Amino acid sequence: MPQLHFAQLRYLSIIVLAWLAVFLLTRSVLLATHLADAQVSAGQLLSLYGVGLVYDLSFLLYASLPLSLYLLLCPRRLWQQRWHKRFLLTVVGVSLFVMLFTAVAEWLFWDEFGVRFNFIAVDYLVYSEEVINNILESYPIYPLLALLAIVAIATTTLLRKTVLAALDAPRLRPAPALLSVLGVFLLAGLSSALIGQDAPRGTDGNAYQRELASNGPFQFFAAFRNNELDYPQFYATLAKPDVASLLRSEVSEPNARFIGSDPQDIRRLIDNPGQPQHLNVVLVTIESLSAKYLGSFGDSRGLTPNLDQLRKQSLSFSNFYATGTRTDRGLEAITLSIPPTPGRSIVKRIGRESGYGSLGQQFSAQGYDSVFIYGGRGYFDNMNAFFGGNGYRIVDQSSVAEADMVFQNAWGMSDEDIYKQTLKVADADHAAGEPFFLQLMTTSNHRPYTYPEGRIDIPSGDGREGAVKYTDYAIGQFLAQARKKPWFNQTVFIFVADHTAGSAGKEDLPVANYHIPLFIYAPGHIQPREFTELVSQIDLAPTLLGLLNIDYVSTFFGRNVLRDDRAPGRALLGNYQHLGLFDGSSLAILSPRKNMRRHDDALGLSHEVRVNATDALQRRNIAYYQGASYAFQKHLIAWRPALLPNAQLSKR
Repeated sequence: MPQLHFAQLRYLSIIVLAWLAVFLLTRSVLLATHLADAQVSAGQLLSLYGVGLVYDLSFLLYASLPLSLYLLLCPRRLWQQRWHKRFLLTVVGVSLFVMLFTAVAEWLFWDEFGVRFNFIAVDYLVYSEEVINNILESYPIYPLLALLAIVAIATTTLLRKTVLAALDAPRLRPAPALLSVLGVFLLAGLSSALIGQDAPRGTDGNAYQRELASNGPFQFFAAFRNNELDYPQFYATLAKPDVASLLRSEVSEPNARFIGSDPQDIRRLIDNPGQPQHLNVVLVTIESLSAKYLGSFGDSRGLTPNLDQLRKQSLSFSNFYATGTRTDRGLEAITLSIPPTPGRSIVKRIGRESGYGSLGQQFSAQGYDSVFIYGGRGYFDNMNAFFGGNGYRIVDQSSVAEADMVFQNAWGMSDEDIYKQTLKVADADHAAGEPFFLQLMTTSNHRPYTYPEGRIDIPSGDGREGAVKYTDYAIGQFLAQARKKPWFNQTVFIFVADHTAGSAGKEDLPVANYHIPLFIYAPGHIQPREFTELVSQIDLAPTLLGLLNIDYVSTFFGRNVLRDDRAPGRALLGNYQHLGLFDGSSLAILSPRKNMRRHDDALGLSHEVRVNATDALQRRNIAYYQGASYAFQKHLIAWRPALLPNAQLSKR
């Protein structure tokens, strides 16, 4: 290949070949240490390395793009400078250090999970403080980094003459260099088209063979696209008939009839007694509102006088738990009524976030105007794509005129502004004679905790206390204005948190830190009372539709908790990796590497014990998460409007 005689390409080939050598060495070491598990024949071995090379080169095409562009477009005058050559030699050294660091990181990750990088590795960026502290406590990280630096410097010294000789070679001229730039982009695009963005699957062999044929850095970046973990690969499973039986038992109600042909399909006709009440619904999801901040839940700082008063006037749920630790998890639970499957929420699974039997679709099928109203810009957390693809129209910060907002910060407009937009939408729908379902997501109760001045007695930006108090103030103002509207008496207001302000604790899933408020307020329609039994965030949608006596086809994993014949409560809790089921006393936990534990007295001393799949609570836990992951993969939670006429059951 005569082109490699040119300086830029010779230099680049040194770095690329070094990366390929490290990838080859990593793959070989991992294979050698798991040879018995991989069970490779001679033919499979060839396939493993061949497919591995394809993924290695695919990653390097993308990873080398910035350096390739720099080398090919660098002016001759700059190229010939002595300091520039030293700079490029330093780049080789830094690249070698990164290669070695990546190889060691892959080995440690494999030692922990038995796979290449995946979403767990991506998730480590979310929980960086905990992960870094864990690494520092588990490994001699500083001596290891020093050793890698020494090896990188020594190798760079050995390659010094080769690198300098490459830099002194004739350079590629501008026109061919430009063609080479285009060629690099074309190769990268071709690689993307042929291999795709999904995490690679190398061969037809066992899981070890597939993982060994993969490329760790490639899978790390692919995990951003996939946003999920393969449940059967990482978590404990039950036989499919057991999952089907357990799961149907969990969601079964006397007024439900299963209609799915797949035994694991929980799609069912729900016949809610009584005539449908086509009341308007305003569902306010409040950012980071832990129950512990409310005075009526024991806080003594007087931060929530409006919410405390509202609780007395509402159907309030004192034992209500969020499914996750992020906004997208709360929106997923409320909108789709599905447990928090491992990886990221369905809301953020780009390309796979739409077409589900959502709460918005249910209301739209009843003739409602379903609207998602967000205080920020809905591209954040993929909200617009999710809600727009699941039966809602969108009103967010980008659709509101600057003059109509009294205050903005990094997260969006203030809560006052979002409520003002809500009143506008409600007024317009009422004038058109159209019932409305408005689902809000607020932003003010979030760092940097800023809000309009002069509303409360705590200065803006002074901390969480002020943000909570302003959140409460805005709710009070909103309800005061809504009570003057002609549609108020025909509207149900729901106030619920997306998640708590903090979920960290000494346990993987500290149950108390998932406790959030839920108030349902509709004077003249819903009698104020306190509901004290255990309720999960996934129960909100079916409970709301039950309150309105609406018949529908359900794909919800939640239940109507207000039925007299209800089953005992339970709550589903997760944090991307650990998946839990809380029954009011004990907490069953599923973790990667098929680990199973149970925490007895989970709200008290929380005694942890190891269990297996014969544990009754753990079997229920597995059924929920294995069933939900299967339903997502097999499109069993898809919206199927063709079934709707069958759901219009006769009333007696």
